[in-house]
This record gives sequence, C-alpha cells and structure tokens, in this order.
Amino acid sequence: MDYRSVAHILPAEALDMGGTTVHQPLPTQRVEQIDPFLLLHHFGPFEVSDGRPPLDVAPHPHRGFEPITFLYSGGLRHRDSRNNTGYLSDGDVQWMTAGMGIIHSERASKEFLERGGKMEGIQLWVNLAPEHKMVQPRYQDIKADAIPSVELSPGATVKVVAGQLGESKGPAQTYRPINAWQLTLRANATVDLPIPTDHNLGVYLLDGEVRLNDNFNYSGRTLLHFRRDGAGIRLTGVADETRILVLSGRPIGAPVTSYGPFVMNNQTEIMEAMRDYQMGKMGFYIEE
Repeated sequence: MDYRSVAHILPAEALDMGGTTVHQPLPTQRVEQIDPFLLLHHFGPFEVSDGRPPLDVAPHPHRGFEPITFLYSGGLRHRDSRNNTGYLSDGDVQWMTAGMGIIHSERASKEFLERGGKMEGIQLWVNLAPEHKMVQPRYQDIKADAIPSVELSPGATVKVVAGQLGESKGPAQTYRPINAWQLTLRANATVDLPIPTDHNLGVYLLDGEVRLNDNFNYSGRTLLHFRRDGAGIRLTGVADETRILVLSGRPIGAPVTSYGPFVMNNQTEIMEAMRDYQMGKMGFYIEE
C-alpha cells in the first residue's frame, strides 16, 4: 500500500466556549476546512462530582450542515424545535442534519449529574453540498450497541460509525460518502487503513501516542491533515492506549460562507438564514 503523507499538523488550541473549555484543531488560520469537515471540538474529559453541568449549551439555531456529537463518556440530553428529544450516554453518537434550519440545545442529563463521573466527547461539523443545504432537518440517535466494533489486529479495535471498513458498515446515514471510525490502539498494535483515493482525510488523536507510516510519532490532541497521494495509512500504537477518530470524505468543492451557526455558499444565503431564524421559520423552542 502507498501511504498518504501529512500536509498539516494541527495542534488543538484551548478555547473558552461560554465557560466550557474545548480544544479546537479545526478550523485554523492555516486550514479553514478539510472538505467536507468544517470544525472539530474536543470537550473534556471533565470530572463531575458536584452536580454542576460541565456542558450546558442553550437553544441556538443551525442551517446548512450536520453537527455531530461523539460522546465517549458521560450523559447528554438533546432537544430541538422539531420535537426531537434524545439522551446520549457512553459511546453513543448523535448525527443531526440541520438542513434548512433547526433550533436545539445540548445539556448534561439529570441522570448523569446525579451519579457523576467523567464526560468527554467530540463535536464535528460536516458540510452539506449546495443541493442538500435546504433539506428537511433529520435527527439520528445512534446507540453504542448499534455501532459495529471490529478487532482489526491484536490490540487494535475500531468502531465504524459511518461509511464502511472491510465488511463493516456504519449505521449513520450520510448525504455523501463519508467514513467516521473510532479507533483504539494498544502499545505496538499496528493497522493499515485503506482510504478511498478521492477522499480528503483527517486523523484526530484524542490522547496517547501513535507512529504514522513507520516514520514519525504524534501525540494526543493533534489533528493530522493528509494529502491525497496514497491509498491509506499505517498506524502503530506507542502509548499503552491511544484513541483516534479517523475522518474521510469526498470533498464538495463549493464555496463556503459561514456566520456563527450558519454555513452556506454565499453572503446572500447567510442573510436569508438570519432573517428566517428571526421570523420563526426554523421553528420555536421554549425550554421547560
């Protein structure tokens, strides 16, 4: 296999998001997107023992993309203006299509706050192509036991959330070809991952340390952006345990104009999104 080379090494920077610290490797001044992936936030791990919510996101709108939450541990409650209610716990994934517009909130669940423990997750924004930006909103609540888990080699386990790896297909429904794989490597475990040659590729290391392509080592909270110059990558665990999120997707190649929670193709569409939100066309959400 011809291995892909690294185009950019993107360390995750700590950001204060309304009192919650998240680590953001994408976007940066150097790399605005890894088309179709727009944003990655790694939150936690937070230790909760006093009932105070580590993550408390009040109702807010979205249009034109898919916000996805990978919850590694903890408990979250989702509510939105389409009357969807969902509860996420350890290993669950929430794959939401904002499409033409939706208002939602994400808060630590009451059950999690009562029992305490660690909360950690990743929020990923995936762009929608121009022809899909105004589709009807959709909510996919994917439970951990519905995600295929495969041992690729001794000490190497992958969960296929979206796309396909070998014979395993992920449960997430996507509007374009996308792979989202949660990989765990023990020390000295090695895997060769095939990547479609027409996909862009980003590999985020949550923690631990990994050797790439039998060459350089990289440590946690780092996003590796790859060139499209090979058929895959080789990863070898260096630390006792390394957790990795592998993201590949066929690029859209369309202009991107964003403003806060709206991601469209031009400024006129952004203005329309703001107007539609103010006029209530994205629905109404009144918290209890």
